[in-house]
Amino acid sequence: MRTVILLVLSNTFMTVAWYGHLRFRDAPLWTTILVSWLIALPEYSLAVPANRFGYGQFSAGQLKIIQEVISISVFLIFSWLYLREAPTWRTGLAFLLICGAVFLMIPLRSDGPAHPSASTSESGGQP
Repeated sequence: MRTVILLVLSNTFMTVAWYGHLRFRDAPLWTTILVSWLIALPEYSLAVPANRFGYGQFSAGQLKIIQEVISISVFLIFSWLYLREAPTWRTGLAFLLICGAVFLMIPLRSDGPAHPSASTSESGGQP
């Protein structure tokens, strides 16, 4: 749960950094880049721990798929509320297909650690 919360926060910062400036098209590009970069800094401060904490519970591929669903979810909300762009049926279908990827990547039952090194890292590197 901690991983998912950190990824939601991380993606919120990144979405604002990447797309928030679109309402300020008259601002100089260098200012936009600088402000976006400063907004993105907390994103990295959240994404790195999210992936570090989640790796072992999830594989790298699973983490990436989870991050993509969160990213699209955050973007859809941001786009609708901030940019005033209503989602279309195509947006909904694309989102469902990404959710399908999560279904394929995340096992419904646990068969042990998501990554083989997770079991050795918890025992101090001993097999």
